[in-house]
Amino acid sequence: MGYLEAFDGSRAALDADKILIVRGRSRKRLQAENMAEELNGLMAAIDAQEIDMFSEESTALISLMDEQIRSSVDINVETDVAGIERLKESLESMNCFVEYKLGLTGKTGFFIVMWKDKSGIGPCFVEIVLANAEN
Repeated sequence: MGYLEAFDGSRAALDADKILIVRGRSRKRLQAENMAEELNGLMAAIDAQEIDMFSEESTALISLMDEQIRSSVDINVETDVAGIERLKESLESMNCFVEYKLGLTGKTGFFIVMWKDKSGIGPCFVEIVLANAEN
């Protein structure tokens, strides 16, 4: 959140023992066409390993995150690894540009998504899910 200047005013949507979900707005004047480049810069800055969204490794990480969320919050639907693509499609249907990354840094798995209105007006929103990926 600090790299994207989205920490001030951010709030935890979920703060539990092994998982943290934080939402915020970037203070950077980001253009939608620069969001992917910004995420690539973040990945390099934190020395993260990107995980292909359509790999077995991503399925394992998303399932782990889901399990950690369910241990803190009652959820009455099944785990759905395709939910990330539906999130992207939902934001795009609301006229937003969307970029995201799934990765690992040390023993922390993360999913980060950025979205911004296609009009270019308004801030770039950021949400990150951090999970303890230690076995």
